[in-house]
Amino acid sequence: MDFSDGFVSKEHLELHRSASESADPLSVSPLHISPRSPRSPKSPKTPKSPKSPRSPKMQGKHGKGSPLKQDRHSHSSVDGRPKKGGCGGKGTWGGLLDTDENDVLDPNDPNFNSSEECENPIAKKERVDFEEYKKKATIIVEEYFTTDDITSTANEFRELDRPNYSYYFVKKLVSKAMDRHDKEKEMAAVLLSALYAEFIDPPQVYKGFCKLVECADDLIVDIPDTVDVLALFIARAVVDDILPPAFLKKEMNYLPKDSKGVEVLKRAEKGYLAAPLHAEIIERRWGGSKKRTVEDVKAKINNLLIEYVVSGDKKEACRCIKDLKVPFFHHEIVKRALVMAMERRQAEGRLLDLLKEAAEEGLINSSQVSKGFGRMIDYVDDLSLDIPNARGILQSLISKAASEGWLCASSLKSLSLEPEKRSLEDSVARIFKTKAQSIIQEYFLSGDILEVNSCLESENSTYSSELNAIFVKRLITLAMDRKNREKEMASVLLSSLCFPADDVVNGFVMLIESADDTALDNPVVVEDLAMFLARSVVDEVLAPQHLEEIGSQCAAPESIGSNVLKMAKSLLKARLSGERILRCWGGGGSSRPGWAVEDVKDKIGKLLEEFESGGGVREACRCMKELGMPFFNHEVVKKALVAIMEKKNERLWILLEECFGSGLITMNQMTKGFGRVAESLEDLALDVPDVQKQFTRYVERAKNAGWLDSSFSFSKSGHITENGTG
Repeated sequence: MDFSDGFVSKEHLELHRSASESADPLSVSPLHISPRSPRSPKSPKTPKSPKSPRSPKMQGKHGKGSPLKQDRHSHSSVDGRPKKGGCGGKGTWGGLLDTDENDVLDPNDPNFNSSEECENPIAKKERVDFEEYKKKATIIVEEYFTTDDITSTANEFRELDRPNYSYYFVKKLVSKAMDRHDKEKEMAAVLLSALYAEFIDPPQVYKGFCKLVECADDLIVDIPDTVDVLALFIARAVVDDILPPAFLKKEMNYLPKDSKGVEVLKRAEKGYLAAPLHAEIIERRWGGSKKRTVEDVKAKINNLLIEYVVSGDKKEACRCIKDLKVPFFHHEIVKRALVMAMERRQAEGRLLDLLKEAAEEGLINSSQVSKGFGRMIDYVDDLSLDIPNARGILQSLISKAASEGWLCASSLKSLSLEPEKRSLEDSVARIFKTKAQSIIQEYFLSGDILEVNSCLESENSTYSSELNAIFVKRLITLAMDRKNREKEMASVLLSSLCFPADDVVNGFVMLIESADDTALDNPVVVEDLAMFLARSVVDEVLAPQHLEEIGSQCAAPESIGSNVLKMAKSLLKARLSGERILRCWGGGGSSRPGWAVEDVKDKIGKLLEEFESGGGVREACRCMKELGMPFFNHEVVKKALVAIMEKKNERLWILLEECFGSGLITMNQMTKGFGRVAESLEDLALDVPDVQKQFTRYVERAKNAGWLDSSFSFSKSGHITENGTG
């Protein structure tokens, strides 16, 4: 309606006022109800629509007395207009995406996240990198369990190029394997050993196992046998030398006493690592190395050392050691190398160089080196059978290794040049003599060697050397007063007891010293003692060099002891002395009294014929062990060599290789066997014209294989010479 004329009826005026009061301010056009603030810039004028009615003109600016005057003005300094985003204004919250640069995070806000306020860009990048690493590590582990390809896995792991996160890979690999079959567990253990040091730093492996132990309480929720499986993983890591044994004690101090991690560590220590032969048991627990026995590993170690002595190629020898993949058994390499160095003095320098190289390169760690030397100290008395000065030689080897810096001598037990001798109280010796006599008399009635062993273990639980010597003296003294049957039984028992050679030497010294008194009751004491002494050498209870040791202690000129030694040496030098001495009392020299030498020879001949006709190596070796005559294995060597040269068939040479490699036939027995063949060359030449040429060739092959010492030689007449002397 047009109000330009200034006259409005009361009815229209009331309608207009009621409409103005009830109108929604937001729905009113800004042109009519939003006065411009003096500080606001002028907005452009809205073009007039031709159809819109013209607004009435007011006096002055708004028109004096206008009813809309108070509605169109705001006396507040706050701009109540909506913002250009279409929201806001007085009494409104504003838009959803509106932000204020002056806003500050409130730590008391329940939704406050400290990482939003504290995380700097570097820390954020590291967090993102670690999350990415975890995803890639999980993929690599899953792929490895599928492919079983260590080389490919190692290359993929190297490409991650995050050495500081390697501990997570260790944790993920083990935790994934724990929830799978034994195959995957073995694969995980093998991979850790392969990656250790070269791809994963040792501290990262240590940290990875720490994390595993710490989260054992969480792992057991999904893996009920976590305690046993994780304990076995830790024990396997210790056996594989990728985790130090001290890990168990150190980590236990940091864990709560009631945590599953403590149970894991205790199970690893007492349930696995404390068990006898734990290394082999742990290695085979998940099916690893099923086809490889300890004897196989020992044979491979022996072969690689022999090959190294011949070739001198340290690089190849180290490669072979690494290929064995038995880091927990490297002490056997140290031990066998030392034994070989003591037996072949000319190869000592070369063998020590190999051990030094392996130790310095970390191929054989310091604990395995110390363990190998420690085992040598424990068995040095047994070595005295073939090496009388074994203690002195071993002491010199220890000094050389320590001076070169690859052996910590302080970690070894003390080694004196003379065996320790403990004095016994007279009462103890007297009681033992009485019990020993009872044991021996019962043995002569029953012939039960196992019972004698059992009784000696109970009566001499400390394995006293003096008591062993007393038993040797009492055994031979009682046998000399009896018939040949008891004398044969005494010799068989002496070879079966496996007393240290020094104890047997002391027993014979005591016998010779009391021979004058014994001669009053036994006129043939010299002959009997000489035969017992010679029989001990033939049975390899003593070495020939021990005769000189006995002579130096009790052989005064023209004494009974001197006569005993002369006769014993004479018996040993006679032609075919071994066979004659073995059957001197009617026995065959075995643990079965009464076997004749001919019976034993016949059995050896049959087992060689069976092997030559297609029998297995293991079966032949088993038959040789069942003979129970390791001192007579030179007969095997002799018969095998003769058959090889007569039939021009080298199949039996394979058997000799296996027997020597496994330690069934010793170098001493090899030397005796080759020596006996050399003595019979003239007789063999009647049937085999070229036997001399063949035998020379086989001697050289045996030397190259390490069966014979390089000093072994023989004349054309078959006379043996060693060290240049005939």
